Amino acid sequence: MAAIDKVKVIVVGDSGVGKSSLVQLICHGQTISNPSWTVGCSVEMKLHEYREGTQNQKTYFVELWDVGGSSSHRNTRSVFYNPTHGIILVHDLTNRKSEQNLQKWLAEVLNKEGNSKYKNHTFDDFDPEQFVGSTQIPILVIGTKVDMLEASRAHAQRRSATIAEECAADEIAVDNTEVRSLAAGSSSAVKLSRFFDKVIERRHHGRDSISPYVDRNNLSGRRPFSSPLSNPMSPLSTLSPLSGYSAYSAYSFKSAHNE
Repeated sequence: MAAIDKVKVIVVGDSGVGKSSLVQLICHGQTISNPSWTVGCSVEMKLHEYREGTQNQKTYFVELWDVGGSSSHRNTRSVFYNPTHGIILVHDLTNRKSEQNLQKWLAEVLNKEGNSKYKNHTFDDFDPEQFVGSTQIPILVIGTKVDMLEASRAHAQRRSATIAEECAADEIAVDNTEVRSLAAGSSSAVKLSRFFDKVIERRHHGRDSISPYVDRNNLSGRRPFSSPLSNPMSPLSTLSPLSGYSAYSAYSFKSAHNE
């Protein structure tokens, strides 16, 4: 059986916004009734059909790296950001502050990933509009807990529009407790699939397949994507050929507290 190529997507946002529940919903199509805090990083994988239904359809693995949002671990999270092929920014639709902090999360990933363009920038002087362009990494903004809003879904999406518009990114609003939030054929599912296609396109089908964070004037700085998950002897997990995805726990140290 031919090896299946993969891409790495970072999932970031404030602690408690529902990242772990979201990743569970995306990868397994299941909800978590009692999620726990993520300390470090929890990695899960799903199969994605790139350009499904076309002559170019191909199966890829998508690694979703759910990074713990605690501010006390800010200085140790950089190990999870390099490389990054796509970013999912997650916020709580009932918590305006978590949306405002998405700019800080984006700046943190770009700074730590090693891109000299953003190196040493502070959160205050980081401008998401500088990030816009076809050569940049794909971004998806997801607002969670839409079920807890008294206002309409349309209003929820308007609240989350700022960071998405600045980054020229798609955005969706989901209820992590409802599987139908990402039901096949729904607007949210279509946008999610389109996002994964963009990540794969940039990583594996670009003109030169150079990582979006590599300085094209300094190709000696290129580094291949060497994920610990690619090592079959890695303690992270044993991939199940039957399920098409697996959950990894070596980076996931969960407490007994709810997220």
